[in-house]
Amino acid sequence: MVRNEVIYKIMKDMVKYLSQYQLQKLKTALQSKLEDVEINLILDKEKLNADRSSNANLLKIFISAKEVEGCSNKTLKYYKEVLEKFINDIDKPIKEIVTDEIRHYLTNYKEQRGCSLTSIDNIRRVLSSFFKWLEDEDYIAKSPVRRIHKIKTLTQVKEAFSDEEIEKMREGCKNIRELAIIELLYSTGMRVGELVNLDIKDMNFAERSCIVLGKGNKQREVYFDVRTKLHVEEYLKTRDDENVALFVSKNKPHQRLTSATIEFFIRELGRSLNIEKAHPHRFRRSFASLAIDKGMPIEQVQKLLGHIKIETTMHYTVVKQSNVKFSHRKYLG
Repeated sequence: MVRNEVIYKIMKDMVKYLSQYQLQKLKTALQSKLEDVEINLILDKEKLNADRSSNANLLKIFISAKEVEGCSNKTLKYYKEVLEKFINDIDKPIKEIVTDEIRHYLTNYKEQRGCSLTSIDNIRRVLSSFFKWLEDEDYIAKSPVRRIHKIKTLTQVKEAFSDEEIEKMREGCKNIRELAIIELLYSTGMRVGELVNLDIKDMNFAERSCIVLGKGNKQREVYFDVRTKLHVEEYLKTRDDENVALFVSKNKPHQRLTSATIEFFIRELGRSLNIEKAHPHRFRRSFASLAIDKGMPIEQVQKLLGHIKIETTMHYTVVKQSNVKFSHRKYLG
């Protein structure tokens, strides 16, 4: 035992200074006092282990792990909100949660909130990621979400902008900055979050390319057309500020534009032109559909969009019926 070893070492050091009687008294005193210390150390260690395994602390460590993996602030916020509600509603130690309780939670969530199967499956995915992490980190023996399979949902191919809608929005822009934003989104297929993070130095106008920082902090090169190059250059000529950001606010202090600002601008532009569901992400879908329509291999579209899985890219693309008809006649007569 550690206590006895400590007592022995102390007495060994003191043997040349104390008599046998005094050494015996010292031993008795040390045994008495160190027993209390040892008990307190054991209790402190148990408390520390309990704190480390508490629901709140496990959630905190998990979010930190996801942050290190490169998840965006938006994703981290969603993970945190979903898991905090789950933990509060279940109201028991995470290590004791079983599969049936999670199934019951998902069923009740859908019934009480009337949300879509897609939303429920998103929650399932978050829970699966959390419990898989707990399993990998040896906090639990086996994830209770393992036996809860992907929830089948209707696959909806969301529409791209039509050529007419694109032209309407170009003409509806009130200034060169708005036009440059629309052209860059449509020409590159980049995410709005990638666009607002661009700096002027990221633009290579000679090669008509730029480096964007995508999901998971992964860089990739995307390309833009001549029209976009001219509009962005024209916009930059109007700038008289020293901000390094590619797109900034019109008024001083000319701060970097946010995703919310661009989403609002495009939504309002669409509303003024009677274009439904106008959103920055729809330009990304339009880019993908146009690329496929022009004959670009889907693997290359995947690379330009920064998708890990090709299945994700396929959800973005819309094949025109006229092309299907042409291909049928070409290959099947």
